[in-house]
Amino acid sequence: MKLVGKPNCGTLPDFGNFHDYDRYQGVEELMPFAKGVSAKSHEFDADGNEVRTDYRRMLKIVHDAGYRGWIGIEYEGKRLPEPEGILATKKLLERIRAELA
Repeated sequence: MKLVGKPNCGTLPDFGNFHDYDRYQGVEELMPFAKGVSAKSHEFDADGNEVRTDYRRMLKIVHDAGYRGWIGIEYEGKRLPEPEGILATKKLLERIRAELA
């Protein structure tokens, strides 16, 4: 990204797009260039936490990078209908945002 050198060119860190690479490290490395962030979710526990991704840890990385823009939601789970999965992800993001504020 530094070699591109264009202010209108950036990254879109996605919580779920790292398979053979540490997702937390990957998001941290992309955040300095982020133009948006994508919160991917699949499954939630009884407390409303995503089971594959530590959202507190991930959102701390996003927050500590100084990012204050939009966070898109992608629900790819099978247990909830898509609208419910999106709303569960939104609720989780809002809860953690309030904790970080």
